[in-house]
Amino acid sequence: MSKPRLVITLGDPAGIGTEVVLKALADRSAADFDLTIIGNLELLNDRYQHLRQQMPAQIELANPADLNIIDVPLSQEIRDGVKVGQGNAASGAAGFAYLDLAIDRTLAGEFEAIVTAPIAKSAWLAAGHHFPGQTELLALKAKVDRFGMMFVGVSPHTGWTLRALLATTHIPVSAVSQALTPELLSLKLGLLVECLRIDFGLKSGTIAIAGLNPHSGEGGQLGLEEVEWMDRWLEGERAAYPEYRLVGLLPPDTMWVKPGQAWFGTHPQPQAADGYLALYHDQGLIPVKLMAFDRAINTTIGLPFVRTSPDHGTAFDIAGLGVADARSMGAAIDLAVELVERRSLNGAGSG
Repeated sequence: MSKPRLVITLGDPAGIGTEVVLKALADRSAADFDLTIIGNLELLNDRYQHLRQQMPAQIELANPADLNIIDVPLSQEIRDGVKVGQGNAASGAAGFAYLDLAIDRTLAGEFEAIVTAPIAKSAWLAAGHHFPGQTELLALKAKVDRFGMMFVGVSPHTGWTLRALLATTHIPVSAVSQALTPELLSLKLGLLVECLRIDFGLKSGTIAIAGLNPHSGEGGQLGLEEVEWMDRWLEGERAAYPEYRLVGLLPPDTMWVKPGQAWFGTHPQPQAADGYLALYHDQGLIPVKLMAFDRAINTTIGLPFVRTSPDHGTAFDIAGLGVADARSMGAAIDLAVELVERRSLNGAGSG
């Protein structure tokens, strides 16, 4: 089997992206994959020199001189406008250019996976790029309308793997109930099943599905969506996926008890599910980040290539200080390698 071919984008150059990438790669200097970095070489070298001066000598950083780098040309105005710790139009333009090029080169067959450092949506907007996030740009350029935002983390306490997919992502809470439809939930559940099968080799298992309202509506007393259509929708999906046990609609406040027990090892037999479907952003990400903030990985499923990203933001408040935790970036690299290898074994090109 050939080595997995990965490309890493440096994200918003005003944030911690460069730091976590260089720290993660220092721990993987002998890793068995082909790696390319996409970013502006001048900004990368500046950040490296600054961090090397800030950080104790015993903390390792990969040296850009030892890495394979695709230099993204930026105007002098943009380079001068990038200020560490300050997301703005210049840093947004740079971060967008990095990802844009990475997608083009990946779609051309040069790479099998993209690992993205964090960007700031506000900086993209300031630069004139109207996307809710990197996920949507990836899907647009890959020409797919069937994709999902999934979060994966491996517990350092028990080795259990958390997998949580969001049915809706970056929309206001007030828009969630209108956005949720039987068609959307069927699409997301189908993606989750495919991902479990292809990317994680689980031909059967358990999937937990959250209700929308407190106590899953409590028979219509606290919301009508469950009784009006969601319960009926779930029965139909159980018939469509007999090899999977679909559990739900679970009250959102108790759905995360068993995964918490499985993550922290507080119960001898937590009986956690293999996958979780949360219906909106905070319903899924508050518990995920509570359990796995420094270890969770965001992976976009449904693309014709692997995409992973650390589950944290640009952290402008600590950018340039040398104190950023690189474990999530390291986990994102490791998961990208794992998924490329598994898809190669399965003969599958997408999740």
